[in-house]
Amino acid sequence: MTELVPVMVQWADPGDACAVADHIARVVSAPGHKRIAFTGGSTPIRVLALLKDRPLDWRSVTIALTDDRRVPDDHPASNFAKIHAALGTSGATFERLEEGAEVAPFDLVWLGMGEDGHVASLFPEMQAHVRPGPAVIATTPIPLPPEAPFDRLTLNAKALKATREIILVVTGHSKKALLESALGGNDRYPVTEFLHGYGPPVTIYWSE
Repeated sequence: MTELVPVMVQWADPGDACAVADHIARVVSAPGHKRIAFTGGSTPIRVLALLKDRPLDWRSVTIALTDDRRVPDDHPASNFAKIHAALGTSGATFERLEEGAEVAPFDLVWLGMGEDGHVASLFPEMQAHVRPGPAVIATTPIPLPPEAPFDRLTLNAKALKATREIILVVTGHSKKALLESALGGNDRYPVTEFLHGYGPPVTIYWSE
């Protein structure tokens, strides 16, 4: 999974939540055990709601998060709590983020992107504990976002790239413009690292 090959990027058509749900369903339905890293936020919850009535065997899936806020599970900002509430009774195995832990390769990594081009909790400016290899690291955005003023745990870039494929799910015209800038080589944004150079194939799901 970690062979160095040039990144291949494609735009999904359609790129809406239903199309993302279909992609997730294909991965879950593949034979054997699967490892999927979910982004945080509200989009995965909407997509999982579209999947709840499909006959998918989640018992064959280990679910991790690309990142999370360092808050208790009962805190409203906990991404783990939201994903677990959606899939906790599905039979899936959940893998918590633990600082310094080595991370096994994934079959699918689902990334979102912020208005500043950050992915997972890898921000344009941040304090970060650098670790070699695919690992969980601690980060603190600079400045702290007022809507989520928390320290973070996140998969580092090597862990996010240690996967068969990445889906990048974004909404809004401003984010599409940022993506086009990143695809053009603008390295101001953390997302650019996943769209250029070497790494797994990336499918972009964009909708208004």
